[in-house]
Amino acid sequence: MTCDKTPQKITKIFDEISGYYDKMNNFISLGTHYFIKKIALKNLKIRQNSYILDLCCGTGDFTQIIDKIEPKAKVIGLDNSVEMIKLAKHKNPQKVFMHGDCTNLPFKDREFDYITVGFGLRNVDNRQKALSEIYRTLKTGGKFMHLDFGRHGFGGKCFDFWVPILVKIFGVNHENYHYLIESKNEYPEPQVLIKEFETHGFKLVKRQDFLFGAVSYQILEK
Repeated sequence: MTCDKTPQKITKIFDEISGYYDKMNNFISLGTHYFIKKIALKNLKIRQNSYILDLCCGTGDFTQIIDKIEPKAKVIGLDNSVEMIKLAKHKNPQKVFMHGDCTNLPFKDREFDYITVGFGLRNVDNRQKALSEIYRTLKTGGKFMHLDFGRHGFGGKCFDFWVPILVKIFGVNHENYHYLIESKNEYPEPQVLIKEFETHGFKLVKRQDFLFGAVSYQILEK
């Protein structure tokens, strides 16, 4: 069964879970998600005064981490959930966030030095269009960093077991977190995604897996 990833459906899910999204991420990942994000962004080797686009920015974790790693970088966060953007602005009051569609970006060609997507590309219905937009708006020689769930092995199955337990404990909407599991299991594994990224013109620079391969990031160059 294919997940419903229409923009209206995805926006509804993330608007609904926004209030407890960060708390659930902490419990689901046993506190590791922020640590993994920090490692991935450090390995991006962000330069001073860089211009960065954080797509599917959610509650603004990436922006917060980037500001600590390289305070002189300029970051714009974009998401299709208004409720998520509100939380991102609360966590990063001095930063810029905007509502938008990652398959139709309101930016010029070759505008950004870096583009990041953390746990977001998996939720895009037209992934190929999003990748084309990422490539278009990234400068030549710029870096694209993708972070999401990884291999469908032991680590991934642990999430499948653990998430429903947490949903029952905290009494949150089980349908929304059932989508999380379904979308994770339908999402291509990293080696497949890398080939897909390469068809859009990207070249792999680095890949690193965590939690028995359950989570993976890839850094690619245009």
